[in-house]
Amino acid sequence: MRKNVTPISAREFVNAAKLPSPTRGVGEGSRELIDFNAQKTQTMVVASDVVSFVKGVSSERRQDIVNSSLLAQLVANKQVPDKTNVTQWYKTYFEVLQNIGWVIQDHSFSSYTEEANGLEAHEAILKVAGAFLGGAPAALAIVMSTLEALKSMDSSKPWMTIFDRETKHANTGHFQIALAEQGDNDQFMVSLMAFSLKAQSSLTQILFFKIRQDEVQLEKCAGKVTINDEVLSSVREQVKQKLAAHTSQYIAKLPDLG
Repeated sequence: MRKNVTPISAREFVNAAKLPSPTRGVGEGSRELIDFNAQKTQTMVVASDVVSFVKGVSSERRQDIVNSSLLAQLVANKQVPDKTNVTQWYKTYFEVLQNIGWVIQDHSFSSYTEEANGLEAHEAILKVAGAFLGGAPAALAIVMSTLEALKSMDSSKPWMTIFDRETKHANTGHFQIALAEQGDNDQFMVSLMAFSLKAQSSLTQILFFKIRQDEVQLEKCAGKVTINDEVLSSVREQVKQKLAAHTSQYIAKLPDLG
């Protein structure tokens, strides 16, 4: 991991990054052009990441966050082909983000099994979000609305096909919930929650999988991320080109939240 990330080091990192070969057959709807609209609160599924944007975050920054997330996930997929090795997968995922301008103070995981015992995964997420975003009711409301939208969606929708494919592998699973907000002095911040699931049996419908203490291990990581805008914007076009053959298979937009 680089400690002093610069536009030059970020460009070198992106240039050297290796991605898996593009996949096909995700679904017709996933090929729609994504409209990044700064005037709306929007949510995107980006592989195993559900990313929400508060109204006011610029279109370019929305695209930067989505592309960063996808780049990190694809590099992790390439470097850690054993999808059940969730710990190593997340190590690579966070390293990629840090090398392109995400300033992440802490990305250590802690057990959340006991607190989530008896809950479905989406209910456990809400508990984590409530503690993490409790001082920001508007942000918490967006996460709650997003989870409600996910819960009510048709499982055949393109975004659900993508999310389902990318989040669970045999008896392990992982997914992320991110919320990007416009801050003071034209800065923007991302609240990031990451979850790892290990079960004794195969996982189904990961957001609605029941957490049972004697059968499932749930770990969570939650933190505020600041963005080095100079670094991230310096690799914007490079990352976009690098991902060009992959975006339609991994990104889909949920209906607008408002």
